[in-house]
Amino acid sequence: MIRLGRISYVNMAPVFYRVEAEVEEVQGVPTELNRMLAARELDTAPISSIAYAREADRLRLLPRLCVASEGAVDSIQLITRKPLEQVRVVAVTPESATSVALTKVLLPEAEHAPLEAYDAGEAEAKLLIGDAALRSAFEDPTPHYDLGRLWLERTGLPMVFAVWACPEPLAEGLAELEDALVDSVRRARAEPERLAYEASERYGYPPGFLARYFEKLRYRFGPRERAGLYTFLELARDAGLLETVPELRFVQTQGAAVA
Repeated sequence: MIRLGRISYVNMAPVFYRVEAEVEEVQGVPTELNRMLAARELDTAPISSIAYAREADRLRLLPRLCVASEGAVDSIQLITRKPLEQVRVVAVTPESATSVALTKVLLPEAEHAPLEAYDAGEAEAKLLIGDAALRSAFEDPTPHYDLGRLWLERTGLPMVFAVWACPEPLAEGLAELEDALVDSVRRARAEPERLAYEASERYGYPPGFLARYFEKLRYRFGPRERAGLYTFLELARDAGLLETVPELRFVQTQGAAVA
């Protein structure tokens, strides 16, 4: 049975909406899945795109799936009362590698500090991701800067936050699993109200809010998403976060693209 990682945020609800495959599902925040995949404790998982780049010589990618946005994503927020050009210290979440790297790319003059070192409200700026970022939009009146929007304004391209990676040697059944995940996304897109209500029951957000949120997420790893990923990795290399930009190597699968 394939050991399948699942990011423990609501953004995975469309991908896992109706997965018709026998898997062992393992949940965790992105950095936990990064570690487990590198240790071969998982057969495939959505991991931080920057983490993939650092381990690319030992990994392959499912060719049709990613987690991306073209513009605002809502669940990756930089929160600060200062103008961005004046921010010099960002308290960053320990749960994400890509968002931390993206913050460095977008704000190269700012130093990073661990979020847990600050009491509530003390940090000059703080980076939140996932459900914590979504909750903050309701609870905190401090200005929020959406990193997906900032990336699109800078590059004109989608931002790929996570890719579906598989460690070598590859497990059997990955092509069939990719088909099942792609089919799940298609069914979720075809039934947006049911998806929103089911996700609301599980995660506690209002269904209307989730319906709008899911519309902003992209799971198709198409040409524009691949161009956005390469651009991000090139800028991460220029910022000293990567030694080289790796070639994207894929699991050999066949099937239609994600809707």
